[in-house]
Amino acid sequence: MSRLSSISIGPVRIDAPVILAPMTGVTDRPFRRIVKRYGAGLTVTEMIASQAAIRETRQSIQKAAWDPIEDPVSMQLVGCTPREMGEAAKLNEDRGAAIIDINMGCPVRKVVNGWAGSALMRDLKLASELIEATVKAVSVPVTLKTRMGWDHDSLNAPELARIAEDLGVKMITIHGRTRCQLYKVSLPVIVNGDINSIDDVETALDQSGADGVMIGRGAYGKPWLLAQVMHWLKTGERMPDPSLDEQFCVILEQYEAMLDHYGPDIGANCARKHIGWYTKGLPGSAEFRNAFNKEPEPKRAMAMLRDFYSPWLT
Repeated sequence: MSRLSSISIGPVRIDAPVILAPMTGVTDRPFRRIVKRYGAGLTVTEMIASQAAIRETRQSIQKAAWDPIEDPVSMQLVGCTPREMGEAAKLNEDRGAAIIDINMGCPVRKVVNGWAGSALMRDLKLASELIEATVKAVSVPVTLKTRMGWDHDSLNAPELARIAEDLGVKMITIHGRTRCQLYKVSLPVIVNGDINSIDDVETALDQSGADGVMIGRGAYGKPWLLAQVMHWLKTGERMPDPSLDEQFCVILEQYEAMLDHYGPDIGANCARKHIGWYTKGLPGSAEFRNAFNKEPEPKRAMAMLRDFYSPWLT
């Protein structure tokens, strides 16, 4: 029997509430495409600054790019003024977003210092204005990602969740596993944070009573993890990792897609961290990564990848 039921985010139905977290510099279109192909209830774009979205900077357009396989796609925005959030939300709705996700959880200093991300939990009035402006600007559902609170002395996620629900938000994701009185809202609640395995999923759901899970760093080098979680939730069975032969094909596909997405120089540089995650723990991987990270030429780098995986290729 399935552990979790499907959820509805406004008119968008998510059959399996196992969601890929938005992670800047990681969950770009090439990576999300592979995750979605293996299986994920929903993918969310990298965090896009509302000001950059309005100016249509090259980076914001790259972050907003999505693959048809992801449909329905959620686009995450961060900002500190209601007008900009509303305008950016409408622009991304026009680009095809099925869901607009508001980030009120990012703890990065440059975001917080701009009075955005998790800093908004210190100013629920401004947070309310941002949510209201975003909801009113679009016809697609709006969701919210946040934390338990600004700090341990201010765990105000339940208050923010009730405000968000009253303003029309259709789902909330909480970074933290405490129940924290979130049963007082009727919208779907998703738990996020330190979910790296099926055992972590079971613990997080038991501790939080949430309606679903969002997986972030646990998917580093394991784009199949969400599919494994979905299979376990549905059947109770643990699905093995793909063979190293299949993993190599996935790595090669992602590497080539990143070169196409970013251009050869930036793409090769951005791909190095992914290669590190994929190869971690394999025999000789530390030496391989040290040499691979010094190779600037993509064709030679791909040849090095093939040589490294050759003992496991069929």
